[in-house]
Amino acid sequence: MHSKHQLPEVIHTPESSLKHPLRLLQQMWRDLLASRELAWRLMVRDISAQYRQSFLGIAWAFLPPIVMAASFTLAKGAQVINVGVTDIPYPAYVMFSTALWQTFVEALNGPVQAVTVAKPMLARVNFPREALILAKLGEVFFNFGIKTILIVALFIFFRVSVSWTVIIAPVALIHLVLLGTFIGILLAPFGVLYQDVSKGLSLITGFWLFLTPVVYAVPNEGTFGYLVKLNPVTPLLVTTRELATTGVVSEPIGFWVVSAITIIGLLLTWIAFRLAMPFVVERVSS
Repeated sequence: MHSKHQLPEVIHTPESSLKHPLRLLQQMWRDLLASRELAWRLMVRDISAQYRQSFLGIAWAFLPPIVMAASFTLAKGAQVINVGVTDIPYPAYVMFSTALWQTFVEALNGPVQAVTVAKPMLARVNFPREALILAKLGEVFFNFGIKTILIVALFIFFRVSVSWTVIIAPVALIHLVLLGTFIGILLAPFGVLYQDVSKGLSLITGFWLFLTPVVYAVPNEGTFGYLVKLNPVTPLLVTTRELATTGVVSEPIGFWVVSAITIIGLLLTWIAFRLAMPFVVERVSS
């Protein structure tokens, strides 16, 4: 006689899940729903640890945008750099853009960090792996919520007028976070096996920042301008910024193309992540 609290029996077969795509998608959806409570607990634990084990605590959410804005405002004032014409006062432009960039980088690093830290748990406990990703996503949005306090104060101080489109800016922000998550999930299994992935991400995102219009206006000419426009982060970050300020979207086609690629890519990498993780865990635990 089975207890009503007994977990359903899981039978592993050598047959590939890809032969039954509909069943696979149903299982993915069930696991996503089942992982919500665990994801919440992991998120609360990680956020508490993040701010408890730091002397400056919550101030770390504010410091990077402030330091970057101060540095580049001084450089601009001394005519060391030419940043072009920005739609809003330059310090506000840099701080807001830096907060968006940080959010993207956190979404990118999140899956890799989550799976790497959970290595011992993955080897011993069978649970929906989606919980790790959801917990990091929650952490990313929580951190951006804190940064929003700084952004609002900044807009008031510099008297930045906002358009009614600010209410739909979170949609573009979600697309930016999903792009980071998509790349992060793609790299997560490799991150468990090789420490080079985490180290390499720091180098890549450092270079990537300078190809993203965070401290300068979007250039329209030259090879550099072409590279900036090829950067998939550009249309998502710029659209989020424009919806929150001017209300005039300069790259609607680029935004929707990158968004479509992101959503399709996210689904495909989620499938690949589920199929790859059992092999990765087996290799790590052997």
